[in-house]
Amino acid sequence: MKLHKALRRHGSQVQRKLEIQGVGKIPDCFKVASLTGRITRRNVQLADETGGETANTSSVMSDNSIDDKSSMHLGLNHSEADRPVLEEGVVLFDNFDDQPESIPSLCIAVIGATGELARSKVFPALFALYYSGFLPQNVAIFGYSRKTLADEDLRSMIEANLTCRVDHHENCEEKLNEFLKRTYYVDAGHDNKDGMAKLNSKMAQIEGICAANRIFYLAVPQEALLDVALPLSDSAQTKHGWNRIIIEKPFGFTSLSSQRVTQSLLSRFEEKQIYRIDHLLGKDLIENLTVLRFSNLVFEPLWSRKYIRNVQVVFSEETSAETQGRYFGNYGIIRDIVHSHILQTIALFAMEPPVSLDGEDIRDEKVKVLRSIRKVDIEDVVLGQLKDASGDVDRYTKSMTPTYFAAAMYIDNARWDGVPFLIKTGMGLMENRAEIRIQFHHVPGNIYRERFGHDIDLDTNELVLRDLPEEAILLKVNNKVPGLGLQLDASELNLLYRDRYDVEVPDSYEHLLLDVLDGDSHLFMRSDELAAAWSVLAPILHEIDQKSVAPELYDAGDKGPINAYYLAAKHGVRWDDGC
Repeated sequence: MKLHKALRRHGSQVQRKLEIQGVGKIPDCFKVASLTGRITRRNVQLADETGGETANTSSVMSDNSIDDKSSMHLGLNHSEADRPVLEEGVVLFDNFDDQPESIPSLCIAVIGATGELARSKVFPALFALYYSGFLPQNVAIFGYSRKTLADEDLRSMIEANLTCRVDHHENCEEKLNEFLKRTYYVDAGHDNKDGMAKLNSKMAQIEGICAANRIFYLAVPQEALLDVALPLSDSAQTKHGWNRIIIEKPFGFTSLSSQRVTQSLLSRFEEKQIYRIDHLLGKDLIENLTVLRFSNLVFEPLWSRKYIRNVQVVFSEETSAETQGRYFGNYGIIRDIVHSHILQTIALFAMEPPVSLDGEDIRDEKVKVLRSIRKVDIEDVVLGQLKDASGDVDRYTKSMTPTYFAAAMYIDNARWDGVPFLIKTGMGLMENRAEIRIQFHHVPGNIYRERFGHDIDLDTNELVLRDLPEEAILLKVNNKVPGLGLQLDASELNLLYRDRYDVEVPDSYEHLLLDVLDGDSHLFMRSDELAAAWSVLAPILHEIDQKSVAPELYDAGDKGPINAYYLAAKHGVRWDDGC
């Protein structure tokens, strides 16, 4: 079942990368128990993806956190576990680089391990992947932060947020204990240069001199990104495999600051090492865009201005801006949601067919769409801000920071010329909604037009791709109501995922972390995509900074600013009745 799900999601790419553990000779370097029949997804690319400045792994530092029990869990036999593994020059694994069937070890470091993101999202996603068999047995997880903690402190913190899937309760406690034994803590201290050297040394103890790959998840604020990334590039990369770093949104505060960060990163890392993650892009709605379009003949010929009248991209949350704290107050919804999630959704929707499903081929097409987006007229933008209903002085709503954004965008290319893309996103609205709504042109010379009355929108065919509130694909068509006479009705042909697929949907962080592990970059923004997205939004942000446009206030639980409806009408579009 796990193999079937993986192949269905990633196709031939996953089929190439899946390896069945226990088949053939397992090198002594990675002897582990109970390998037979387990499925592991691995990408075995080695030094050709290393890139950047490499780390010095010649010395092994002493650390009391790696005990004999943990060593055995990572694959040592009894005699090896009895060795003084913390002494200089002693490693956990023997070299087996000359064996073609060898599987590289994997170390995953979560930088900012004690933060809310790491505790509530990253570690649970890693455990879910480990539990489902998508991480190798020879994996080690490292938490890195400036707090003074021991390994057991980190494990207790992680355990408090871990659960097994509803449909995967087998051996839950056993798997949980295995995962926790593979986790270690590194105290960064007050100097990241020394901290990264310490992290590298701990990883080297686990890896020995075997082939090794490393993933670094930088769960840190944007202002601390370079303070962490640059020492990491100098002191924590492996020389025996690939290194990949994951960077959280938002990707800069302005176009200029984003460009400076990008230049600094590219001076130390190769582009293929950098994964800019936006968890909203890990939703099945996004992953299904290309599948629905390119694998169904019924849709691909319709995907152009010839048949599509407008496209609506909606993302709203009930959560009010107050819960977003200082972070949301500083960045706002344009930098946080529109810059990555909304524009990436439009790019995936509107791109030309890529040469292949390779991540670079898809990103090549996405960046063409972003560069083709017409400069947005400030008159085609509606900003909103949630009212302060708490009675307390609210720092966020007293600023110009928008919590709601609606705009009409146009893509100036042959496929989409003249088609309005209406986007609407906000916080504190009446419901959680995430959907793409495609409205088609009216039937030319429709002989049934008089049957629809004065509301000509009733005869509009629509395709709705929905993630929230309920994952579904809906197709609105016109048909005759059964009975005498000729009465027409607009009905929905619906595919509700909960009815069709009896599976629990993985968290989006699991999807994206698995993509990083596989080296699949198509849902991560490349540097040129990042720059193109800033080119679209920078003029709007400049107008806001100049106070040329003020946000319209709206109440919590409302539909948002009324001007959004006037904006849609201006471009011949009527929003759905939802928020």
